[in-house]
Amino acid sequence: MLDNKLISKKKPAFPISKELEEYLTKNGRYTKIPIHYDDLLRFQGSVPILDKNDKDTLWLSTYFADYEREEIDLNLKKIYTILHADGSDAPLPYLTVDSIDFCTFGNTKPFRIKIRNILNDNYTYFYLKKADASRVYGLELEHLLSPNHISFLVNTDTLIEEHISGIPGDVFIENNLENCSIQDKKALSKEFVKFNERCFVRLLSDMRSYNYVIVLTHDFDRIQYRIRPIDFDQQSFEGNSKVYKPQFLKENYALVEMSLELLQPGSIEQYKNEERSLLAKRAISSQYRLKHLLNCMKVDTVSIPEKVEQLKLELYDLTHDVNFKKSNNMGDILNSALDFIIRNYRTENPYIID
Repeated sequence: MLDNKLISKKKPAFPISKELEEYLTKNGRYTKIPIHYDDLLRFQGSVPILDKNDKDTLWLSTYFADYEREEIDLNLKKIYTILHADGSDAPLPYLTVDSIDFCTFGNTKPFRIKIRNILNDNYTYFYLKKADASRVYGLELEHLLSPNHISFLVNTDTLIEEHISGIPGDVFIENNLENCSIQDKKALSKEFVKFNERCFVRLLSDMRSYNYVIVLTHDFDRIQYRIRPIDFDQQSFEGNSKVYKPQFLKENYALVEMSLELLQPGSIEQYKNEERSLLAKRAISSQYRLKHLLNCMKVDTVSIPEKVEQLKLELYDLTHDVNFKKSNNMGDILNSALDFIIRNYRTENPYIID
């Protein structure tokens, strides 16, 4: 297990570059919005939010001056319609803002907005965060290369994200894992192996158990599990290649131990190969959009030179692919990683038509 000291505690926020802004605009991610992150920082006071065991959640319930709250609520409801619908004002009379919570933990210090439909009491959340290029790249790569689609919007210094539903990994490990059946544990072990491989190939690091959620889907004869990251701040930033593998993080030890106990080495290798093949297929199917994104990343700064040098040499030692050694930045390294799995997929698949 890795020492958490090897993971950067305070990663710098990187601005949205002109090239990335052009990419986001072309793909419908960059849009006008009626309220920005800094506007919500004007809250007048706050109250700590405690969980059911009276433990501090690190979230604060905020309140605003009466003369500001009406306008803020209206603009937040408009953002909801932009994110989830066509941006029209028609649904606004049926929506209300139940809460505006502020998180004191993390790089982006998000606001969590709870929107409720007053006709049926259904509610959902979305987040306003300080825009960070690393997180934007991470969100877009998750959208393109994983089985999960993500809705998010950007404007200047503000990032708007949809809520990703699921049981936080640390909560699931502590409260649910022990009660799972053997078959469910095997299914979750398979998903953890695939999740581990997906994070490594696409260079998403710091997937400690509180940075992902576990999603349960009830099929007609079983429960299916999916692990979804919710923190993308550490996209292509770290230099230590092991940090990109959740298996080496001590918070995930219970899942690692379970997987090694329940899965045969041959099965683990099979699931890793399956995930690499799926990643290659997704990369090929979205090749033009992905190439545009990687071209933005190649001329952008999302890490520091020392970490770039360390990572490219470690990946070269692992793969013996000279393209890693020639890489000049994190965009080059990620491009080399994806190119590596695509070449292997084409070589090993006798049925593919070039």
